[in-house]
Amino acid sequence: MKARALILFFVFGLFFGPTVAFASEVNEAALAADPVAEKRLQALSAELRCLVCQNQTIADSNAELAVDLRREIRGMIAAGKSDKEIIDFMVVRYGDFVLYRPPVKAITLLLWGGPVALMLLGLFALIRYLRRRTTRIEAEDQPLTAAEASRADALLKEIDQK
Repeated sequence: MKARALILFFVFGLFFGPTVAFASEVNEAALAADPVAEKRLQALSAELRCLVCQNQTIADSNAELAVDLRREIRGMIAAGKSDKEIIDFMVVRYGDFVLYRPPVKAITLLLWGGPVALMLLGLFALIRYLRRRTTRIEAEDQPLTAAEASRADALLKEIDQK
């Protein structure tokens, strides 16, 4: 069983090892070819969200879509498009979600105000709960009225007689 696992490990290394090395060689070659364009690519990639990973920028992601988006951005940079034109293209194609920091507008208001609204709602619920709990405790600590005390005594005597 161990020999089989070892063979599979080497087979996967044989097939997938060169692709990782090839990908890094392609990136290094592109960086060496035009370092200014690569710096622009890195800056733009840091502003755009990976649509697969969703919690990473496309600069940090190794997903196929992120690699394709970086390649497309590199092509647009080579075509002479400005950063604003590239970002506008991505927003038109994928929506505001592709931006790592979406703009504040009516459709994204929930993204910006949602966390604050949830926090305020939770604070309101906590204060309300604490106030109800203290009034309940205060109500339990009040002494019995004379009528309630005589009724309790009558019930206790009744129980004792049975």
